[in-house]
Amino acid sequence: MAKERFDTWIEDTFTKELKTFYRSANTLKANFSNILNFFNNRNTNANAESFNAKIKLFRANLRGVTDTSFFLFRLHKLFA
Repeated sequence: MAKERFDTWIEDTFTKELKTFYRSANTLKANFSNILNFFNNRNTNANAESFNAKIKLFRANLRGVTDTSFFLFRLHKLFA
């Protein structure tokens, strides 16, 4: 049912020439399977996003990374 409604909305956006929503419709069309996957299986990438935020905060606290191997070693020790 959701697939049908999304398809109808995307089609209406282009047939009625609602140019304001073209970008949204194209984004929806490109990520359609991932969006429906959430509703079917409740799968998200929240864990990966959270881990990425922790890495960015860790890197910011170091004020940049100069020694990549040491940085990866510290990440492994802190988050493994």
